[in-house]
Amino acid sequence: MRYPLVAIVILNYNGRKFLEKFLPSVMATTYPNYKVVVADNGSTDDSVAFMQTKYPQIELDQLEQNFGFAEGYNQALLKRQEDYFVLLNSDVEVSADWITHIIALMEADERLAVCQPKILAHKQKEQFEYAGAAGGWIDKLGYPFARGRVFDDIEKDRGQFKTSKDIFWASGCALFVKAPVYKELKGLYGVFFAHQEEIDFCWRAQNAGYKIACCTASVVYHVGGGTLPKGYRKTFLNFRNSLMMLSRNLSIKEKRWKLPLRLMLDGVFAVKCLVGGDFTSVKAIWNAHMAFYKWCLGKNNSKVHSNRQLLKLSGVYDGLLVWQYFLKGKKSLKIL
Repeated sequence: MRYPLVAIVILNYNGRKFLEKFLPSVMATTYPNYKVVVADNGSTDDSVAFMQTKYPQIELDQLEQNFGFAEGYNQALLKRQEDYFVLLNSDVEVSADWITHIIALMEADERLAVCQPKILAHKQKEQFEYAGAAGGWIDKLGYPFARGRVFDDIEKDRGQFKTSKDIFWASGCALFVKAPVYKELKGLYGVFFAHQEEIDFCWRAQNAGYKIACCTASVVYHVGGGTLPKGYRKTFLNFRNSLMMLSRNLSIKEKRWKLPLRLMLDGVFAVKCLVGGDFTSVKAIWNAHMAFYKWCLGKNNSKVHSNRQLLKLSGVYDGLLVWQYFLKGKKSLKIL
């Protein structure tokens, strides 16, 4: 087997406690040809001092400010020359052979450009973790979910999901990508800042003819929510970025009816939040819509990348997730 050079790049923002806890597992990786890079996203804690003192052998890339997840990784990766990049969250514990299985899978298929491991919860290791689980899917209205996680309902790992090459998106918490493809697609879309940028990237990769996979032989354990906890900012980014992603990637024909329908469903959810007294979410959704309209009026921001219809891509559920989950009460979908 060929062992291409893999750069494990951890984007850190005020995550000193995570670096201290989880870097030992990363450094115990058994793959024979890798390097670890910590790209510090303008931290204001003692992350830099900790790295310089405790891990002087690890390459430290100090970014001049907090660029967010998307642009932060672009700043760190677009200048690099390794064969593969691994975008790894600082709050992830890895298994020793986590790289070997995925590289073997990706080397065997030149069209397989993006891959993720199986992602389990760090505190409940028998359970999938929200951010990716056993591989991301999307429904025909653009609502993302994952094998093992639908909205906030998360399954236990009972071995029900096998290695698959037909997922729609790979999780940004442990994302493997062939370096030439990352550069060809000009990286993540920096305007997103954080949230759903990996789904947008994988959608663009599929539109360009590449494949996305989950390799369940590789396992990592994710804490989740370590950098941006639940609240106004997370809700705002999720709603705004989801609309941007649809506008950037849907075919013109689909965009004409799917975007108005998504805007309407957002409004229904906002009314539900209002009735429930969740005024923070109502404000976040309103501001997300206003930001989306402003973005649409910007130069070239709504450019379509491909006219391939969504249902022609891999990992797309030909149904309505909202209908199945909220009206029919299905908390999981039998997708293998």
